[in-house]
Parts: sequence; structure tokens; C-alpha cells
Amino acid sequence: MKTTIGKWNIGVGLWVMASFMIYGFVLIYLRDFAPGKEAWIESYNTGAHFEARLAHVHGNLFSLLNIVFGFLLMKLQLKDNLARWASWLALAGLLMPLGILGEVYLGLPYYFVLVGGLSIFLATVLLGVAVVQMKNETKG
Repeated sequence: MKTTIGKWNIGVGLWVMASFMIYGFVLIYLRDFAPGKEAWIESYNTGAHFEARLAHVHGNLFSLLNIVFGFLLMKLQLKDNLARWASWLALAGLLMPLGILGEVYLGLPYYFVLVGGLSIFLATVLLGVAVVQMKNETKG
């Protein structure tokens, strides 16, 4: 059972990363090829366009973090409860970029952004604690 902790982080991280890559291609299209691209470029550093780029960057970063966390959780001999919490908190961290998109396109409140940001931070701290507490394997 231990080796399955982190599997979801890798799988979900890869799928979310692929989604945000496609979103990045859409942003490039809007900036370079879409009709009315001049208006889009004019507001490139403000408002919804800036927020959309933030979502794209954080989505890929947090996806990569989930992939790395998942790999570490599967390979290191960590305490099960710490590993499980770090795994779930890292997955919850994906709420941050998704929350930014929700704000931009759906008018959702910023709570998802805060919960996601706090979750990925806590996952990082918790994984660090788990690694420090990791049992040393002695070779005989």
C-alpha cells in the first residue's frame, strides 16, 4: 500500500500540466493570431490577461510540484500519515491556479486561490518534516 501514496499526485499532476499547456497555446493564439489581437496585447499586463497568465504559470508549476512530490512520496520511506497528508495537501494546492481561472472566467471568489496557496505551502513544509524524520536505512 505504501508505494501507492504519491501515485495520484503524479497522475493528476501530468493531466493538469497537459491542460495548462493547452491553455498556454490558447494564450499564444490570442496574443499573436486571433482577430483583434491588438486590443488583447494592449491590455496584456493588466486585468484578466495578467491573471490568465498567472494561472498558466502557477498551474504548470504546481503540476510539476505534484509530480515531484508524488515521485518522492513513492520512493522515500516516510511515515504513512505524514506522506498521506503531504500528498493530499499538494493535490489541494492545485486549487490555486484553478481558482485564478475561476475568478477570471466565472467570477468566483478568491477563496480557492488562498486555500490552494496555503495547501501547497503546507505540503512543502510537511514533506520537509517527513524527510527529516525519515528513518535511516543501515546497510549491513
